[in-house]
Order: sequence, then structure tokens, then C-alpha cells
Amino acid sequence: MEKVSEISNYGRIEDFIALAEGGKEVKLEIKLKKQLVAQRVPPGITEDMKDEIDMYLLTADYVFKVGKDMKLVTKVYIFGSSEESPDSVKINKSITNARLKTDYQRLRDAKIPFEEKYF
Repeated sequence: MEKVSEISNYGRIEDFIALAEGGKEVKLEIKLKKQLVAQRVPPGITEDMKDEIDMYLLTADYVFKVGKDMKLVTKVYIFGSSEESPDSVKINKSITNARLKTDYQRLRDAKIPFEEKYF
């Protein structure tokens, strides 16, 4: 019979913070991504709208390791339109980085080692 991972049902950063605060050794690697996606627009909203709007997501992949078990937790920090002005893109990155700082502080408070990365 296969052993079920202790972390197999975990899917939130908070789950791993709780583990670390409970005395478990939790390690972490973070990868930031900008994902391009297409947002479907329901037909009939306006005649001059396209069927799809090009969008992007700024996400972080948190790869937690507890013992020999690893778990990927992906968090979306913001989404925006590919047609935004450069100023809007800067603002979205600034908001995303502020949200990352908040999560990083929570992870540091739980004594989970990691390298900080920003957009």
C-alpha cells in the first residue's frame, strides 16, 4: 500500500505557514510568471467588441518541500489587458510586488527559507 503524502491535500500558502509554525521544516522555491491568456467575451454585449480579449496574469509558483514531499501552489496576483497603457502595466506590477512583499513577510515570520523575487 502506498503511503499518502502528508501535504497531498494542501493547496494554499497558509497551509504551509501553519505547518512551519507547528514545527515542521518547510523549504520553498518561488518562480514568477507572466501568462498570456484569452478572455472570451459573451456574444451580444456590444457589436464593436472582439470575441476574445488578450489578457495576462502575473502569477507565482510556490514549490514547497516538506521532507521528501513536494507541492506546487500557484497564486494569481493580478490580471490585466494586453492593450493597457504602459502606465497601467507599471501600476499592476507595483500592486503585484506589494502583494508579494506581504506574502513574503508571512513566510519569513514562519521561518520558511526562500529567495525573494519580484516582477
